[in-house]
Amino acid sequence: MSYIQNLIDLALLEDSAYQDETAQATILEAQRGTATITAKAKGILSGCDIAKQVFHTMDNTIQQQWLKLDGDAVDIGDVIVHLTGSLRHLLAAERTALNFMQHLSGIATSTHAFVEEVQHTNCSIADTRKTTPGLRYLEKQAVIHGGGINHRMDLSSGMLIKENHIEASGSISDAISACFAHNQELWVEVECETMAQVQEAVLLCPDIILLDNMSPAQVAQAREMVPPSILLEASGNIGLDNARDYAETGVNRIAIGAITHSAPSLDLSMRVQALPLHQPANDESL
Repeated sequence: MSYIQNLIDLALLEDSAYQDETAQATILEAQRGTATITAKAKGILSGCDIAKQVFHTMDNTIQQQWLKLDGDAVDIGDVIVHLTGSLRHLLAAERTALNFMQHLSGIATSTHAFVEEVQHTNCSIADTRKTTPGLRYLEKQAVIHGGGINHRMDLSSGMLIKENHIEASGSISDAISACFAHNQELWVEVECETMAQVQEAVLLCPDIILLDNMSPAQVAQAREMVPPSILLEASGNIGLDNARDYAETGVNRIAIGAITHSAPSLDLSMRVQALPLHQPANDESL
């Protein structure tokens, strides 16, 4: 995907990876070495594929032996990948590769925690468009790796009527009707903040009703009002401490913006070891 390659090229350029002054000063150009990336925390991996591409872009002769892949669980001390190649190039690519892996694995891990919290219910964990500019595709992919599902990828993927749209249109009914008339190929979702709005929305039969900042008791009440043919989603002030309460109301999915915009990075580390200068270039020992 050219978008990913452009992102990698930009990240390496941003880090001046091709002019690593420290490595050039301290490491002979001919020096080869091995590197191992390990997990320093328990979590779910994401970003392995892009890290693989980072090392390949930096030096396509770097040998890569991946023991863990995107979506895999890791524990403290687990080896993720062994690398062999130019020691200068391994170190030059290190931070860019780890930045992608740590950030995306943090999202996958955060998502997985919510998925585990609502397991054995019929509720899914969905992301939002609250993503880092330029990283949306990768962050939403990380949500999938963590066991969640993607909401809209962008503004053209579906029509989500929020309070500002309702204000501009005049009413929920007017907004839903306008969306149906505008494009019958896309799904229509409407955000409701009160039971009166839910009642009004049900009459127009949107594809999805989003319950915003409602309590679990209110969500359960709305579930009784909304037919199964309309997907029911909840969002707002939902965390790990109360996600189960919402899931047990019968809501179909919970949208969590925090899994992308506030997920802590997963702690990963890369350590290198220099190989003897006389070691053949095609040596594959790790």
